[in-house]
Amino acid sequence: MSSALELPEINRQLDAIGLRCPEPVMMVRKTVREMTAGEVLLVTADDPSTTRDIPSFCEFMEHQLLYREVEQAPYRYWIQKGLG
Repeated sequence: MSSALELPEINRQLDAIGLRCPEPVMMVRKTVREMTAGEVLLVTADDPSTTRDIPSFCEFMEHQLLYREVEQAPYRYWIQKGLG
């Protein structure tokens, strides 16, 4: 039995390294707007505020935060665009 986590297929990637609040979330919002419902965006960021802001954004905008790696920078977030 494999213990490896199976991550979803990534449709888009966003490099937010070097960007500071509020830029990462603004870039995520712009990118997600261009996506189709169900597509997955991988975001890479190094701003510690993204550990709070991206999950809040996903909840507020009804997107699904499928997985996150936030133990140390760079942080990575897998976001699936919602239907709305």
